[in-house]
Amino acid sequence: MSAYTADEMMSIAAARELKDGVVCFVGIGLPSEAANLARKTHAPGAILVYESGAIGARPEVLPLSIGDGELAEYADSVVSVPEIFNYWLQAGRIDVGFLGAAQIDRYGNLNTTVIGDYRTPKVRLPGAGGAPEIAASAKEVIVMLRHKRRAFVERLDFITSVGHLEGGESRKGLGYPGAGPVAVITDLGVLRPDPESRELTLTALHPGVSVDDVQRETGWKLRVSEDLETTEPPAREELEVLRELKARTEASRKGAGRITG
Repeated sequence: MSAYTADEMMSIAAARELKDGVVCFVGIGLPSEAANLARKTHAPGAILVYESGAIGARPEVLPLSIGDGELAEYADSVVSVPEIFNYWLQAGRIDVGFLGAAQIDRYGNLNTTVIGDYRTPKVRLPGAGGAPEIAASAKEVIVMLRHKRRAFVERLDFITSVGHLEGGESRKGLGYPGAGPVAVITDLGVLRPDPESRELTLTALHPGVSVDDVQRETGWKLRVSEDLETTEPPAREELEVLRELKARTEASRKGAGRITG
């Protein structure tokens, strides 16, 4: 098997979280990469839903945005944005919400709004989009982001999307129907919320990564599972499909046409 990168391991580990037949509300970027990898490997029956209204999207290249025509071209159906949220998401028809973030805290709350003070931020981020509603209403949420200390912070600069709020049963007080984040997949390992405290706990390390490596890139004292596992390395098929998808996307963006096969 060919050598693989930390980013490839992250995308493959995230893709494995999606079961065949799942209805998944997909965010742009890393979540879209992982969701489409799952669809092209072990979960061909996964129904990918995008905020712009694409249902059953089967893009041949990774979309640049939710408004990318690639999503509509290969979708089973395209509906209005209000229908996506009212009929699909808020009515409980989304099994998994797949999200990225700029910052995350120990309870899986997410920030995609600003870095620094809201009124005079250091960085103005893309904003909420549909993420708050996805985080609230999807039956489960999977978060995917690179594990860096600037991203895994003790305190968010702004809470854009609620995870488990302040831990414990605090999320239930908001009346959200969804269970919140069930997994956080990074380029170093996998974190899952503790069943009682809801604090993110390191449950798996990717091959070649140590607990110290993860702790160095985490802005709080990290909880580590007593049954810490090691992620299964990428299979040949997973790597081949992922690399083909990314090559096709890169060629398309360069105007070189699509790679067939």
